[in-house]
Amino acid sequence: MLQDSHNFPINGINVLSDSLQDITITQKFATIQKRLAPMFETVFPNTLAPRTVIVVPSLTMDAEELNKISGIHYYEERMLCLLMLLQLPRTNLIFVTSQPVHEAVVDYYLHLLPGIPGYHARRRLTLLSCHDGSSVSLTQKILQRPRLLARIRAAIPDPEVAHITCFNTTPLERRLAVELNAPLYACDPALTHWGTKSNGRKVFQAAGVPIPLGFEDLRDEQDIINALTHLKEAQPSLRRAVVKLNDGFSGEGNAVFSYEGCGVNGRLRNWIAAELPKRLRFEAATETWDSFSQKFRQMQGIVESWIDGDDKRSPSVQCRINPLGETEIISTHDQVLGGPSGQIFLGCTFPADAEYRLEIQEAGKRVGDVLGQQGVIGRFGVDFISVKTGDGWQHSAIEINLRKGGTTHPFLMLQFLTNGIYDAGEGQYFTPMAQPRYYYASDNVHSNAYLGLTPDDLVDLAVLNGLHFNGATQQGVVFHLMGALSEFGKFGTVCIGDSPERAQKLYQQTINTLEQAANC
Repeated sequence: MLQDSHNFPINGINVLSDSLQDITITQKFATIQKRLAPMFETVFPNTLAPRTVIVVPSLTMDAEELNKISGIHYYEERMLCLLMLLQLPRTNLIFVTSQPVHEAVVDYYLHLLPGIPGYHARRRLTLLSCHDGSSVSLTQKILQRPRLLARIRAAIPDPEVAHITCFNTTPLERRLAVELNAPLYACDPALTHWGTKSNGRKVFQAAGVPIPLGFEDLRDEQDIINALTHLKEAQPSLRRAVVKLNDGFSGEGNAVFSYEGCGVNGRLRNWIAAELPKRLRFEAATETWDSFSQKFRQMQGIVESWIDGDDKRSPSVQCRINPLGETEIISTHDQVLGGPSGQIFLGCTFPADAEYRLEIQEAGKRVGDVLGQQGVIGRFGVDFISVKTGDGWQHSAIEINLRKGGTTHPFLMLQFLTNGIYDAGEGQYFTPMAQPRYYYASDNVHSNAYLGLTPDDLVDLAVLNGLHFNGATQQGVVFHLMGALSEFGKFGTVCIGDSPERAQKLYQQTINTLEQAANC
């Protein structure tokens, strides 16, 4: 039987309820979702068709995990790239946030719109806010505000051509879809369990995609100890292993265990049991063994072998299962990772290396076909660990993300700004003039020296230094997460160039410009 995957409380509310009310909501949701496929066939391809897109950028995830990320409440701004949909002249956009978005940030995106006067786009944009900066998820805040729900409904000209897009889905997003009478273009919350670390391993195996040696569906400390023991016994030369929370994200729910100093003998299990609380090294700086072990009992998780290699990469492929059940390849990236052992997502380069991007595309397609057989729709990404060997590259799939991720908004910005196409046959993006484009993107440009700088300062510096995106050359720098700059000294950037070197140079020029301004 398919069940909702998240059996932990979200922001203090258990989203799994067997009440009659929730059963009714599930039935209504199924009816509403039936409108999505016909809309996809008739409305989506027609750039002049009237439609309404309701953007709810809620990170409806475990609050403790989210709090590990600096400036997390500004991450709703990553989906402001969808304001670029307003270049479609009969599209209405409703964008709902926890707190009001600074008007300078909104103007920044509207002035990036190609071919549409800003005033024309602005009158089709409805910005609404909960005026609530608490750690409660945005979707829950909306559901708690009947008058706000009424304002959203009133802003929808025709519910028959409206849909909701969101960062991830849970039963809360399902309830919101019913309240607004609009389908979700995203994974049904009843199917999101296919995106957990444990079920991801099962999907990879069903798709014939290689994975690291490991164990899934682990429940507690004893299961972790047993898994670590069996891994070492099966691979005596293994140096490290990774312990992952089922619903961790961006690498923040990962920890590394080192076998250094142990021997494979009858006392191995006892040694691991004694060393585990002391040796486990967490990617999240604020994590402790007590909190991690408690979270593991709630979420459960996996243990996998650590993959070593002289030339090791972490590419990813982004796909979409459309409402007709077809898997489409969207993009590939090489991830830029950081943290104590290099597992925290910091940014990405697009596209992935030409040596292997078609290989991971093919693997992503197979994963999508398996997920599609289960009824999953919407965006998903697959992350790999890839090691160069004498025969090429060996790829091991490590994670499925059934949500919009850190590679979603950079590629959307490239698409919206240039109106080009992604050629899946070459794994390359081309402008309408058949020119290739590349980018370097990051959500984690951070320095304490940036504290106090405003979004206006950031835009001024880009314009004055020739970094701002230029529609004529279709190259330059686009910013996001600008709201976090003054408070956290942090922002995001997408640096688009006609070569990988140009994109990287634009990124470095941006950093240099900010450093010089901060030190003045």
